[in-house]
Amino acid sequence: MKAVVAEDEALLREELVSLLRETWPGLEIIACEDGGTAVEAIDEHHPDVAFLDIRMPGLTGLEVAAAAAEASPATQVVFVTAYNQYAIDAFDRGAVDYLLKPIARERLAETVKRVKARASAGGADPAALAALVDKLRDKLPAESRKPPLAWITANVGKETRLILVDDIAYFQADNKYTVVMTADGEALIRRTIRELLDELDPAIFKQIHRSTIVNMRAIAAVTRDDSGRGTIRLKSRKETLPVSLTFMPIFRSM
Repeated sequence: MKAVVAEDEALLREELVSLLRETWPGLEIIACEDGGTAVEAIDEHHPDVAFLDIRMPGLTGLEVAAAAAEASPATQVVFVTAYNQYAIDAFDRGAVDYLLKPIARERLAETVKRVKARASAGGADPAALAALVDKLRDKLPAESRKPPLAWITANVGKETRLILVDDIAYFQADNKYTVVMTADGEALIRRTIRELLDELDPAIFKQIHRSTIVNMRAIAAVTRDDSGRGTIRLKSRKETLPVSLTFMPIFRSM
């Protein structure tokens, strides 16, 4: 059996992977450090279970779960959270499991038993998972985090410019750099896509591809082809942006 583990804090991710290896010998584990990587891993590997931290940069655990329900309907979801004040009320209906931080070995063992039992009975219930994600999205407490980026220093030829983040249409990875695209042109920065996901406002900037983050306010329209993949048309630029199939649920949940 396979599992995807998605946790942005390295020590917590390593601890959960270690506990899983003790509790569930033989389980193949794919560890991910952010929501976007987790979505792609679920789409590629179709794991039996995904352990998702609710709070992650870029795509939250809730958004990953919504994508998983379409990309891999049989995948069970176990949310990892520190917010027990709403978790117990929401999860005790039995659709999915949850683990409270710090994770106790005994509690993980109980979760593994339930996951195995449901796998034998046919796996996940995508409809129940979707309903739970909607409920949790409404109840999720406001996140305490440092203020998001307001300005970015970028190189344009021999110039160094200050670019207002609100003026950026999208970011796109390019080898060792990231290209910053605005209505007026493009610039280069040395921040990675992963670093930007930690620093940008997650309500405004969304990852739509392994290498692309888009400003939701810069979008004019989103279309979907027969294969389920999407295309974004921008307000201020002529080019269009592809949306990976696994990231399309972001737009359907808004």
